[in-house]
Amino acid sequence: MGALLAALSVIASAYAAHGNSLNGTSPSMIQAALHLLQFHAIGLILVGILGQSRPNEKRLQVAGALFMLGCLFFSINILLRAWHDIQTFRALVPGGGTSFILGWLAFALAYVRKIKQPPASESGDQTR
Repeated sequence: MGALLAALSVIASAYAAHGNSLNGTSPSMIQAALHLLQFHAIGLILVGILGQSRPNEKRLQVAGALFMLGCLFFSINILLRAWHDIQTFRALVPGGGTSFILGWLAFALAYVRKIKQPPASESGDQTR
């Protein structure tokens, strides 16, 4: 999915450079949507690569899902509004940004490990 979203971001960037339909959306909003789409497409690729070595790490799976939601709710939503005047999902944009943030936090938490301390002897005596 990351590679597909990266390809979509290139297509959308080319369209943005040559298209002139913005339907009330500012060019800077389009640029922000494209930059975040590109950045999180790479994030998804990274989640996939790192997930190969830790396939049961739930927080990595959560990070990937949140990155996907962010791309859909934020970036793709803004692009659909700008180019096709689809306003139905406008209220989801802030949720997309929040998904991006939570995705990076989940990603970070996937690699935070607690250092286990060896159990202390009750008597303090190391001999048996």
